[in-house]
Amino acid sequence: MATRPTPRRTTTAAHTIGEQLQAWRKLLGLTAQVVAERAGISRSTLTRLEAGDVHVGLDTFLNVCLALGILEGVTQATDPYETDFGRARADQQLPKRVRA
Repeated sequence: MATRPTPRRTTTAAHTIGEQLQAWRKLLGLTAQVVAERAGISRSTLTRLEAGDVHVGLDTFLNVCLALGILEGVTQATDPYETDFGRARADQQLPKRVRA
């Protein structure tokens, strides 16, 4: 089965995210080797992620975010309940959210 080409906007976003992860790493004064070790990946995999390789797994991305201390912010950025639109739509369409 042939794979579909990656949309240009996805590739552009991957490059932007990779650059931002690299910027976080540098701002924190961490080497690529240290972040890779903390994330449980190879340095070459981290380099691929920072270069915007869309084929790097989600687990790798999240482990790097954890190693950089930004995982909570990334998780919060995707939470629809953190937006006015998401809260308004949730009130209309979803059952009430139960928080632990």
